[in-house]
Amino acid sequence: MTVLAIDQGTSGTKAIVVDPDDGVIGLAEVPVHPRYLNGGGVEQDPSELLESVLGAGRAAVAQADRAIHAVSLANQGETVLAWDPGTGQPLTAAIVWQDRRAEGLCAALAEYSDLLAARTGLVLDPYFSAPKMAWLRRNVETEGVVTTSDTWLLHRLTGAFVTDATTASRSLAVDLGAHDWNRELLALFELDGEQLPDIVANDQIIGTTTAFGAEIPVGGVVVDQQAALLAEACFDPGMAKCTFGTGAFLLANTGTTGVHSAAGLTSSVAWRIAGADTFCVDGQVYTAASAVRWLCSLGIITGAEEMDGLAAPDSNGVLCVPALAGLAAPWWKSQATAAISGMTLSTGRGHLVLAVLQGIAAQIAELVTAINADTTPPLRRLRADGGLTQSKVLMQACADILQVPVDVYPSAHATALGAAALARLSLQPQQSVRDVVTVWTPSATYDPSWTTARADEFRHQWRDLAATTYPRQESS
Repeated sequence: MTVLAIDQGTSGTKAIVVDPDDGVIGLAEVPVHPRYLNGGGVEQDPSELLESVLGAGRAAVAQADRAIHAVSLANQGETVLAWDPGTGQPLTAAIVWQDRRAEGLCAALAEYSDLLAARTGLVLDPYFSAPKMAWLRRNVETEGVVTTSDTWLLHRLTGAFVTDATTASRSLAVDLGAHDWNRELLALFELDGEQLPDIVANDQIIGTTTAFGAEIPVGGVVVDQQAALLAEACFDPGMAKCTFGTGAFLLANTGTTGVHSAAGLTSSVAWRIAGADTFCVDGQVYTAASAVRWLCSLGIITGAEEMDGLAAPDSNGVLCVPALAGLAAPWWKSQATAAISGMTLSTGRGHLVLAVLQGIAAQIAELVTAINADTTPPLRRLRADGGLTQSKVLMQACADILQVPVDVYPSAHATALGAAALARLSLQPQQSVRDVVTVWTPSATYDPSWTTARADEFRHQWRDLAATTYPRQESS
């Protein structure tokens, strides 16, 4: 069964046509261009998002030159917009998951943070969709409907008005593992009067589309990070992956139990298949590839491909907390700004490059520590995907600082491949999830080269820098 899987992301849309026997037989990518505004705003042009989905999908289908049996869409998760359900036209820009303008709204609801955590498994933070939806309603647009971007894109493709269980579980408006919106939680955000989409399973056909040629079923819709967790075969509790893209996103399977984190992480649905939920705990690093782009903007490097050749063998005492868009889990310090310490007149570009990469890895290590505090068994290996896995220096830094082996996923298309697997399940529900995920071997494995003592010393110093500048939020 040949599937068109579309991964609509923050900085681009990727489409692949994948066949279980022949692998990827069509591939296209179209960039999209977030706008970074003063005051923490991050927006995208919805028309550009839709055009990128259509353009990448049609180009991949043309390259494959064969019949398509299903279409799937992976989405950004927490990006929202208002739109007209009658015409399908957007009424606002898309407010991206990185947008921080709902901070004041969240601060005003601080007394409900424990309630929201207990009900939803999430932290009260502008990162999630309900605060951004409420901010849009109060400040920009009162007409139409306000939803996550997947609902709008799927409506434009199929006419359906749906979102999936994984996306809904990232909203702060659904009880963890519930199948419908919670009106009490919506009322906290003054969203209880909104028309909201139906919540569908990840192995469900939601409609058909003619956007890519003949009429084709659309199914297997899912959040991008959960799709990658599935593609990397993290089927069992304790298995985890980290996707290194615009940000870095670490997800660990917790099985059939949704964990309510005591360590500053969040829990959500990993996938809803055959009527049953698998859950995951997750943490985020807001700036990964975006930190690399920052280095480029300063002229320190000309491109990501230059990092490894320029990075110094040792940072010479330079440390970096690359909180260029705030700190997410487990700190949740949205106002945090980046810090660099230890520079002298002998500090060169290579020391800064290595310090930034080690700073990304150090944040991942903090997430692993939090995951190990929340769940059993402890994480013993990390699976990794995304564009920055091409940096041997970054992957080795992760292995060294985390003190666990890092296995690199052999394809650049983990998210799309996970969505494709779910699309196949939508058409062939008699199969199990393990039947539709391709067995894989790492393209590279990075074992720790640091001693435990060296890793502990580095983490102690790095934590001191982070804690001094941005005190860690106490767990409630």
